[in-house]
Amino acid sequence: MKIPLAWLQLTHEKIRLLVALAGIAFADILMFMQLGFRDALFESSVILTKQFRGDIFLLNPQSDTLVALETFSERRLYQALSVEGVATVSPIYLNFAIWKNPITRDTRAIQVIGFNPVDDIINLPGVRNNLDVIKLPDVVLFDELSRPEYGAIAELFNQGKTITTEVAERRIKVKGLFALGASFGADGNIITSDVNFLRLFPEREKGLIDIGVINLQPEANLELVLTGLKAELPEDVVVFSREEFITHEKNYWQNSTAIGFVFTLGTIMGFIVGTVIVYQILYTDVADHLPEYATLKAMGYTDFYLLVVVFQEAIILALVGYLPGFSVALLLYFMAANATSLPMAMTIFKAIMVLILTIIMCLVSGAISVRKLNSADPADIF
Repeated sequence: MKIPLAWLQLTHEKIRLLVALAGIAFADILMFMQLGFRDALFESSVILTKQFRGDIFLLNPQSDTLVALETFSERRLYQALSVEGVATVSPIYLNFAIWKNPITRDTRAIQVIGFNPVDDIINLPGVRNNLDVIKLPDVVLFDELSRPEYGAIAELFNQGKTITTEVAERRIKVKGLFALGASFGADGNIITSDVNFLRLFPEREKGLIDIGVINLQPEANLELVLTGLKAELPEDVVVFSREEFITHEKNYWQNSTAIGFVFTLGTIMGFIVGTVIVYQILYTDVADHLPEYATLKAMGYTDFYLLVVVFQEAIILALVGYLPGFSVALLLYFMAANATSLPMAMTIFKAIMVLILTIIMCLVSGAISVRKLNSADPADIF
């Protein structure tokens, strides 16, 4: 089998090849990490939203995100019951309180979610199996995927120990676990009944809720019910379908904060850094082998043939350099997920996207460096 000239060119200087592969891998890791953190942000922002068992949701129009909710009257839910197709309605309370680590006594803000345990509206096994438990006074369920600063709650609970601590300066007991995970807005979560929630926040007025959950009758038409609710309810609430509710949350983080822009800019910077590195390698390679290229021209090889050789080098660098970058990124995703409790996950879409960006990055570098080929004159070798 004939070995391609491009491969022979690249492997002739092995140190230079290793430097090029390291540069491409670094650029890939940079792009992977930026995309990973950006996706983790968006995914974590809706991790709770996706667990609500509802077809339609009501919010205060001034509510931008789940971590900055404004309350509205629970009466709007009862008004919704008058719309044809609505089966059940459920209020949700949500706020942040100070959690005291039962071991170190350090304090940290934690997200508190309260709802009526009669309504099975959170689709988490640890919650659905403990609906009767949270009916007890001053009892909460703890998110075992919360950040470790809250204490080894899951470990102590699984050992059968009684966990008593303070939330909002009120003594509570942890009587169960569930698995939700941290987000950019909340490092940890606890779930309890609406009655216990109002005990933790005595300043909150009963009947002023944060989220309204509406479930439809099996035969109901979603679009017709949405239209009916928007016509029936006043403008002090907004009506979302489930998909619109998730999009509303993602749009806030993507368009109303600088975070989405920062991570996208980081990805672009990784692309530019990789382009510069590969360009330097290919340009040096072309410059060092200029006499050989001139010889090929003298032998009758066309400029197009030489361009193909350089682009082959660029594609080989892209494919070989991508592999270590992908492998290291997998390890860093695992470490970042453990350190931050964020949903850092490598997806096929992300892997293919960075691979395509890497190939484009190397082809762009190759396209710039081939200008040096124009100076390859056969007369120089005589």
